[in-house]
Amino acid sequence: MKRVRYAPSPTGSLHVGNALTAVANRNAGDWLLLRIDDTDPERNVPGGEAGVEEDLRWLGIAWDEGPVSQSKRNARYVEAWESTGLPPELQGFRLVRENGTATYNLASVVDDVDFGITHVIRGADHRPNEPVQRKLFEALGTSVPEFIYVGLLVGDDGKKLSKRAEGATVASLRDAGYPAEAVRAYLDELGLPRHDVHLDLERIRSLSVDVLAAMEDDELAARAGVPVAAVPLMRGAHDLVEARALAASVLDAPTGEHIDPLTLARFVELRSGAPETVGKDQAREIIRELKAVGGNLKALRVALTGAERGPELWAVVAALPRDEALRRALP
Repeated sequence: MKRVRYAPSPTGSLHVGNALTAVANRNAGDWLLLRIDDTDPERNVPGGEAGVEEDLRWLGIAWDEGPVSQSKRNARYVEAWESTGLPPELQGFRLVRENGTATYNLASVVDDVDFGITHVIRGADHRPNEPVQRKLFEALGTSVPEFIYVGLLVGDDGKKLSKRAEGATVASLRDAGYPAEAVRAYLDELGLPRHDVHLDLERIRSLSVDVLAAMEDDELAARAGVPVAAVPLMRGAHDLVEARALAASVLDAPTGEHIDPLTLARFVELRSGAPETVGKDQAREIIRELKAVGGNLKALRVALTGAERGPELWAVVAALPRDEALRRALP
């Protein structure tokens, strides 16, 4: 059984590169420990641990044990260090601070021993820690886990993405409207890259289109926070932000000009005889009947949405409840 651990620091929303490591561990491991590496209090931020858990759950990543906070296990770390007889500094790495608290390397190794971690899957930027950690495993008289390194997600300049870069954090991708399934699918595709990988927002955007297109009407409406009747307005959107904007362009549109009273009068007549809400087929039938009598469809669109262009007109008619459609069409 592969026992793995994912060990983020509580420093705010997950960097997308750290999210890649989380996905790699979950996909490769049979058992996953969520460990919070909070031995450096200066880097921790209020609510950081809760933010990490929220991001992981959003990505559909479950863990089998934890979260275990290193800050609560210091006595165990010091006890283990004292049993080795090692100095407080090893190979240039500090193991125990002057205030008696364990540093990252000591805490990580003791946790890996105590929780039986067999595979350490982490970012390639942790390679320099491996030699001193191997010495610690040997000093503790335990087997050394298999170390597997994941390439970093980098920007166009080839450098590790700053958290301020576009799409560099899970929160920023969520705020941009990409559904969790698209982000997770992208990270799943990357797998265990041996070399650094350029963050490909266009690929995430493409996956987002596919995810939204495959959603049932009820699910898409719930994600976007709009009535189910407005779902046809959102079909074809690249992300949830765009989907909401498309729905709002109709649902929240001001009353437009009334440039063809005859067309609008006929529309009022047809819409008045239909149910409070109409489906795709009924909405299309209303449009067909208007066209059959030479109705000015552009005039109807302007009256209903205030714009000359937008979603298909039948989708506009289907999205608006009868009373609202009549209000906008009546002079």
